Amino acid sequence: MTEQKQANLKKEVAPYEKTELKSSIRQLINTIVPLVLLWYAAYYSLSISILLTLAIGIVASGFVIRTFIIFHDCCHQSFFKSRRANDIIGTITGVLTLVPYQQWKNSHAIHHATSSNLDKRGVGDLWILTVDEYAASSKWTKLAYRLYRHPLVMFGLGPIGVFMVQYRFNRKGAKRKERLNTYLTNILIVALYALLIWAIGWKAFLLVQGPIFYLSGVLGIWLFYVQHQFEDSYFEHNDEWSYVKAAVDGSSYYKLPKVLQWMTGNIGYHHVHHLSPKVPNYYLEEAHKATPPLHKATTITIKESLESLKFRLWDETGGKFVSFREVRGRLKQSSRAHKAAKRSTTRPSLQGK
Repeated sequence: MTEQKQANLKKEVAPYEKTELKSSIRQLINTIVPLVLLWYAAYYSLSISILLTLAIGIVASGFVIRTFIIFHDCCHQSFFKSRRANDIIGTITGVLTLVPYQQWKNSHAIHHATSSNLDKRGVGDLWILTVDEYAASSKWTKLAYRLYRHPLVMFGLGPIGVFMVQYRFNRKGAKRKERLNTYLTNILIVALYALLIWAIGWKAFLLVQGPIFYLSGVLGIWLFYVQHQFEDSYFEHNDEWSYVKAAVDGSSYYKLPKVLQWMTGNIGYHHVHHLSPKVPNYYLEEAHKATPPLHKATTITIKESLESLKFRLWDETGGKFVSFREVRGRLKQSSRAHKAAKRSTTRPSLQGK
């Protein structure tokens, strides 16, 4: 893709970089109100059946994801025209989703500016090693990386580690505004949870909020994971890196059933979002359909997305994600070749005898 074509592609999407107050207010209402009602319904159902409570919790967790998408748009200043309105609603929805607004806003901006750039990894993204980096790592780093990338750790412990621990503390070097927002978010979360525990008791609170928190956390991490972890993704070093190619080739179009697409705020059109973060979630699908070059983005179905669980390392030579199993055989061959070469160089010469 030439630089001119890249510039033209951004221009084609530019008309959708607009907020519509009615659409934003409507989305707030059809997201927050059902979430509150479902939460109450889950509590009320405790007297009927715990299985019914869990079923309602599953639906409620979807609305937590939808709430997070509103939070996400506020971070990009694309939900309202007013910066102040975005900051206020972003902080409130951050409390509901357990994510500090200013902290996530800043780290996510870095994620967009460096996505798929091999020389600028480490902020707002997942831990990704290349095959060569993994081969050169110590056994402890390899062990830590394998644990981090294991589905049971990433999706089993991930929600607790990220939402309950990581987001409760400020990043190193965070500025005053970000630090204060994290403190405010933590105080508001404690106050909200204390009020609910006072009203319904800690056991009922855990039975209702526990499943909703955990499942929405798993789904949130899964969406973030699958949007960039697909076989023929795009990663380049800084000299060759392109913002537009990182958006179109390094972000997937996660094709979901209409109900799930609505519940996840169209975030499956992630290639459009990365190309133009100012497009609010309710215009992502329209922008995709109206821009033919974007139709070439990698399309992934739910079934195909499950294959991404085996992708662990980025292979710079092949330009794709590979599994540990694929790399293991390659490293064994490389090790045998290295040992053979070493033996040949240390074998005493027969010349002169």
